[in-house]
Amino acid sequence: MCHSFALQGKGHSRLDNTPGSGSQHNVIGLLHSFCSTILGDMRIGFDGKRAVFNNTGLGNYSRTLLGSLSEFYPGNQYRLYTPKYVSSPRVRFAESRENLSIVTPDSLLGRALGPLWRSRLINRQLKKDQLDIFHGLSNELPFGIETTGIKTVVTIHDMIFKRYPQLYPRIDRIGYDRKVAAACRIADVIVAVSEQTRQDIVEFEGVDPEKIRVIYQSCDEQFVSAPAVARLAEVKRKHNLPDSYLLYVGSIEERKNLLSAVKAIESFTDLNLIVLGNGGSYRRRVEDYIIDHKLESRVRILSDVAFADFPAIYRQALALIYPSIFEGFGIPIIEALWSRLPVITTKGGVFPEAGGPGSIYVDPYDVAALRSAIERLINDEQRRVEMADTGFEYVQRFSREYVTKQMMTLYEGLVGL
Repeated sequence: MCHSFALQGKGHSRLDNTPGSGSQHNVIGLLHSFCSTILGDMRIGFDGKRAVFNNTGLGNYSRTLLGSLSEFYPGNQYRLYTPKYVSSPRVRFAESRENLSIVTPDSLLGRALGPLWRSRLINRQLKKDQLDIFHGLSNELPFGIETTGIKTVVTIHDMIFKRYPQLYPRIDRIGYDRKVAAACRIADVIVAVSEQTRQDIVEFEGVDPEKIRVIYQSCDEQFVSAPAVARLAEVKRKHNLPDSYLLYVGSIEERKNLLSAVKAIESFTDLNLIVLGNGGSYRRRVEDYIIDHKLESRVRILSDVAFADFPAIYRQALALIYPSIFEGFGIPIIEALWSRLPVITTKGGVFPEAGGPGSIYVDPYDVAALRSAIERLINDEQRRVEMADTGFEYVQRFSREYVTKQMMTLYEGLVGL
């Protein structure tokens, strides 16, 4: 029997459409409504640390899923557990929704030892709150949660630390290995964000494929609709954007391979590259290259851009350049496709899953091939239009509505709805 923290109405869904469907009341939605009405609402808890403190991939995944669940399935109660809470524009939606609660440690010890509370001490709080399901959103579950009787889901985003161990310090690899292995072992269901990640979980952790469900990521709803002309002009002035530019979005680290994009545009005399991201030692390498090759006027790294400005920056670019070596998924790709922006990205791996049939794929280590792809694209406006149209059609499978429906179907199956 599912419980509710507070009466919020029936637990039916507001979702009406599947990709490519115009139906306003599909069979799955009706079944959701019927089951929730008869059996009651669910209490679902989430590891909320990334949602609160991470402004990139894992944080975006957490915030998008939480916001979508609370919006489209308002009858359930959602609890976001975090060692501490700091309000910010990205997570402020959680403060205003009656069906979404933010939970911090209720003991002095828990507040003093936040990481320990999140990984172990939290189990007492979860039992007290009588959760039906706890979902670890970023590759881990609390140790010992399997003794609580709470159904568990863990999202595994990637196994990069296994596939490319040289990219991680040894101490980090040991920690990731321990947490991911434990989570895969004790979870009732594992969510992989791509087929590539599912294959990697099976390969590296020896998990039964039947235990894994591939549920793709969506992205923030602000990318779905085109900004007004006045908003485009405002953002262009605010960040002093050039009239024509390529765009890179993501952390500036070796695996993301920004340096190849910088080298690829070097031979063009009037082509600009705008970078939205930040990093450490690898960023310094990129900046040194920019200075040494006198590219300061054409390559700009913007590290403090408000997330609300991203859609306007995407919409005014010529193309997204995403030459990453390996990803679990690649949210900037679908942000670009929603923005009707052509994508040049990496051949193989997860990238065709995210980019679809309309994107261009190259060897990320082959700077000449990347340069050639850029040249063909910027000189062919018709091709850019066709790629934008094809990409927009393809990205519908990653809509918030459809992705959230898949996750809710998984939850309901776990508790017998």
